[in-house]
Amino acid sequence: MFAAARSRARVTLTAVATLTALTLAGCSGTSATSNPAPSTPGAASPAGDAFPVTIKSALGEVTIEKKPERIATWGWSTQDAVLALGIVPVAMPENKYGGEGTGVLPWDADKIKELGGQTPVLIGGTDTGELPVEEFVEVRPDIILAPYSGITQEEYDKLSKVAPVVAYPEKPWALPWQDQLTVVGKALGLSAQAEQLRAKTDAHIASLAAANPALKGKSFVYAATNQADQLNVFRADDPRVALLVQLGMTVSPSVAELDADPKAGSYFYPLSFENVGKIKTDVLVMYFATQKEADAFAADPVIAAMPAIKEGRFAPIVGESFVMASSAPTALSIPWMLDKYVPQLAAVAQKAGS
Repeated sequence: MFAAARSRARVTLTAVATLTALTLAGCSGTSATSNPAPSTPGAASPAGDAFPVTIKSALGEVTIEKKPERIATWGWSTQDAVLALGIVPVAMPENKYGGEGTGVLPWDADKIKELGGQTPVLIGGTDTGELPVEEFVEVRPDIILAPYSGITQEEYDKLSKVAPVVAYPEKPWALPWQDQLTVVGKALGLSAQAEQLRAKTDAHIASLAAANPALKGKSFVYAATNQADQLNVFRADDPRVALLVQLGMTVSPSVAELDADPKAGSYFYPLSFENVGKIKTDVLVMYFATQKEADAFAADPVIAAMPAIKEGRFAPIVGESFVMASSAPTALSIPWMLDKYVPQLAAVAQKAGS
């Protein structure tokens, strides 16, 4: 789901496919204000970076002349970084998948409420991969932040006529949450706060790893099933994979060994069911919109024959919001999701022995 969706957004794959698939099932509903107030800083706002500031990206270099006040975001999680830094954007993507009927991810809704802000204008198109430039025009942003997105050069050029655009440094859909926070902090003149938040979040992850030693050194394969009879296996540089590595786990050698085209440039690759028997891993991690989907997957005769499934070393992430939180981890979604999921993951890892 998530994998598919993001792929499609970046050029046209399918978004979340049941999951990121972030594309698949979708809730409707949009609670947005037609004339939102300018971005509001949080209570604590220490002196920020000096402007102008120049930020380079894979699609172009942009100079931000002064501290932005009207911030719009695009992609699956950049709004999290902005909110975590105490600012409510004037516009952000609508998340039908995982938005629980409101279009707003639950951890974002919690933070907006905490900051006393209004729900931003929700920009449509994330579930189709289409960039609605006219919707950005209407909110009159000072800056458009899209460091974790799949915008193309053509889309970047169009958006740049609306406001300065900060795109991804190298590859689409590949920026780790730590680097996304750093980029957003620099663009908003809040680098010091961004580094403090990064350190705090890293410390939280480290504490979870220490409290769950069964994870240390265990190998894993992180995959999704967005098409019939096929797994989408996430490569080692995908942020969701990197998060589990940060918890002390290791990427299974099978991920590289079964990759038919490692230079493809995507964050995942397809593996047909006829080859899943070649996967060797301590733990299989996957995501599903519902428990019913997870059960149906595990019951497939080909999948049921996998050692990780037969021996209970299967750790599904279930629920649209949890899929979103884990697929595009951020300083806001990590504590929201990991505190609940890590104990379950550790219990499964324990079955792999020492």
